[in-house]
Amino acid sequence: MFLNGKEKFFTDKLYSLRWFRSYALIFVGSIIMSAGFAFFADPLKIVPGGVYGTAIVIHHVFGLPTGTVGLLFNIPLFLIGIYFLGPRFGTKTFIGTILTAVFIDYFNSLELGCPTDDIMLGSIVAGVLIGTGLALIFKSKATTGGSDIIAQIANKYTKLPIGQLLIAIDSVIVFVGVIAFKDFSLALYAFITIFITGKVLDGILLGGSHRKAVFIISDKSDEIRDFILKSLNRGGTFFNGNGMYKNDEKKIIYTTITRRELSALMEFVNDVDKEAFMSVFDTNQVYGRGFLPLEDD
Repeated sequence: MFLNGKEKFFTDKLYSLRWFRSYALIFVGSIIMSAGFAFFADPLKIVPGGVYGTAIVIHHVFGLPTGTVGLLFNIPLFLIGIYFLGPRFGTKTFIGTILTAVFIDYFNSLELGCPTDDIMLGSIVAGVLIGTGLALIFKSKATTGGSDIIAQIANKYTKLPIGQLLIAIDSVIVFVGVIAFKDFSLALYAFITIFITGKVLDGILLGGSHRKAVFIISDKSDEIRDFILKSLNRGGTFFNGNGMYKNDEKKIIYTTITRRELSALMEFVNDVDKEAFMSVFDTNQVYGRGFLPLEDD
């Protein structure tokens, strides 16, 4: 996927701690993602869309190395992307693409095959590994290129949502695999892999839903504020509002807490004001004091 923002924002100072961390993430992510393709998707003929899905089909039909074929597709796509979209692809993206191709072919050269004959299990594990590897690469502020570039170009000229374009492109590649392997069930397993890849990717990048954003409307707002500040050691914000029924003034508390702290807060609110209104939302990537440092983004 592409990363928005100015190119210089994603440039790490050479040989800085952030620079080493970025390339370590690319290296480890490429290994994990390559393992998903080489040990599960490739031997089980699962075609999870994208460049390497196409490469898996070509590998089984023509006997060409999966990693090399994927790289041969990616290089012109990079050039096309630069021509139509500008220089959004940094050195890290190019290195990640090279490493992934090299590791896929290396793992395939070991001829270890898939550790399971259960294609359902294999499609699940492939999704977990590919999603984990992609997440680590994305965390380094690199991208994977491939069908994402085609989707970006199509989005520029058609204004269709990128997500829908990616689904359409990957679906076409999946069904190319069905035609090549003459087995429709492989499409179902491929979509399982694609779904799990997306879920794992989101879970790692967004951190799951371990944090809760809470809005509380109560006549005991001062007592609840003290509990949040002193007992939970969290901060918050007061908003001034008016009730819709009586148009009376209300103080609205907003705070962000962990799931464990939520149960304590709910119990306290219930004790001090059984008429209180409390709304809880899942939230991700919470930055600031007590949560993630801003510079990690």
